[in-house]
Amino acid sequence: MTQIDFLGKSKFAVVLSAVLVLASVLALVTIGLRAGIEFTSGIQLVIFYPAETDLATDAVRSHVIEILAAEGASGTNFSVQRVTADREGTQLMGKMITVQTTSDDLMDRLQEAFTRPAAGSGIPSPILTPGGSPDVSITRIEPMVTREITTRAWQAILVALGAMLLYIAWRFRLRYGVAAVIALIHDVAITLGVFAVAGLEFNLPVIAALLTVVGYSLNDTIIIFDRVRENVRAAKKTPLWDNINRAINQTLTRTINTASTTLIPIIILFSFGGAPLRGFAVAMLLGVVVGTYSTFFVASPLLYWWSVTAERARARRR
Repeated sequence: MTQIDFLGKSKFAVVLSAVLVLASVLALVTIGLRAGIEFTSGIQLVIFYPAETDLATDAVRSHVIEILAAEGASGTNFSVQRVTADREGTQLMGKMITVQTTSDDLMDRLQEAFTRPAAGSGIPSPILTPGGSPDVSITRIEPMVTREITTRAWQAILVALGAMLLYIAWRFRLRYGVAAVIALIHDVAITLGVFAVAGLEFNLPVIAALLTVVGYSLNDTIIIFDRVRENVRAAKKTPLWDNINRAINQTLTRTINTASTTLIPIIILFSFGGAPLRGFAVAMLLGVVVGTYSTFFVASPLLYWWSVTAERARARRR
């Protein structure tokens, strides 16, 4: 078993964590998150073209830029993705255009431009359905819907953190639960800060990734805390500092193996998953790395400092 003094290195780690969390909060306040269409408003067009049409994504993107410039909305966020569908055994190729806007006029202009493209635009007409209308799926996200989604997303995160705090406080002690939840907040804050600085889109898949990371990080923390409790019971006269360090070292191999095997599919997803899954993969990648770090250098030191402070307080009252 390795003998690394994790708590001895926690002084430097706490400074690093404080700097990263502060920088993340500043980035969230000053830069902000680039919210996906689920949290703003906009239009999503899914258009299928004839099989012989070789329509490049860049051509569609250029046409969207021209429309936005003509409507005085050059700074509007949008994305263009390649999609496929199977209709009665026939493979169809198409484009999914997502534009974040609250302007009804701009939404109508985009819908018209791609369902009935003007001559010379370089955009072909969509294939027709059996009824003779363009094969286009149009989804409009309204502000009222986005507000409800935003509220429920934050509620999901807060309820998850609260439930975890209560469970750990019941399963262990309150100090264990508070230390674990602070470590989770640390992980989420840094991940969101990176998203703000990098300008990555924050959408529902990213929230799913954050909740997954919260569960992953909590699992690591609980395993170490459980080993700490076992060590304290087995060696009551051993200083808590040594018992916590011993618990981390006892689970170190397992933690590294788990993190490594988790990172392999995430890296593959990041490399080959394409634009739709890029934000999800980045959130998972950051969460696993930061979550493993916080288990060693945030949750465990917090547990130690709280326990020592509580012991000193009890000694003074005697």
